Amino acid sequence: MAKIIAITNQKGGVGKTTTAINLAAALAVLDRKVLLVDADPQSNASSGVDFGDPDALKGKLYEVMTGACKASDAVAHSSIATLDILPTDINLVAVELEMLDEKNRESILKRALAELAPRYDYIIIDCAPSLGLLTVNALTAANSVIVPVQPEFYALEGLNKLLQTIRLVQGVNPASGPNPDLAIEGFVITMYDGRTRMHSQVVEELRDHFGDMVFNTVIARSIRLSEAPSHGEPVILYDPGCTSSVNYMNLAREVIDRETKA
Repeated sequence: MAKIIAITNQKGGVGKTTTAINLAAALAVLDRKVLLVDADPQSNASSGVDFGDPDALKGKLYEVMTGACKASDAVAHSSIATLDILPTDINLVAVELEMLDEKNRESILKRALAELAPRYDYIIIDCAPSLGLLTVNALTAANSVIVPVQPEFYALEGLNKLLQTIRLVQGVNPASGPNPDLAIEGFVITMYDGRTRMHSQVVEELRDHFGDMVFNTVIARSIRLSEAPSHGEPVILYDPGCTSSVNYMNLAREVIDRETKA
């Protein structure tokens, strides 16, 4: 049964989608069966992974969440043998409005992924950069959350709202939220520049405050990492030897190691 990890941060531009794509790809390269779910209407995760002709699918995430097609009919294979993707498009924007009158609307994605979970070791969900109903659906479906954090002080300030949303999904009491077992897998530092004193200070502050919840792996700022999406490839395919590829492989190993020790 898959471990489902939501990659989320309501602040844009912190490397959320980049982390979702490249963590999923790195886990797959480490011989795990992985499904990447693009739950962001901007569909950047879908364009960042080459999965052939999207029109060959019976639907995308919008059709899955509205019941127009089964999740298994919307899954595409990537160029990595053990990495699949459930893509999305701009139509997903309408799902939040259409879900408003649905019973248990926060659990629609969880129910949709239930048929897929036995096929994979990991399901990685790329969340929208907001704290709306789509993100709540992702958090309700997930076992844990990874939060990419850019090492800037404004990014730290935004963490409070995200943590409040996570607590809301967990519920104040054990049975009061839609996903009381939701855990924070960890915070991963992205877009790090070791030459910048402020970056070092923010990382130190994060580690002081959150301790072992901050991954040891730091994702360095990289031109090759920025170039990879334009080629429709994770960075570990675009340039396997670059620093960012090494970073994401190390992050994947940490994720696997944490699960092994749990």
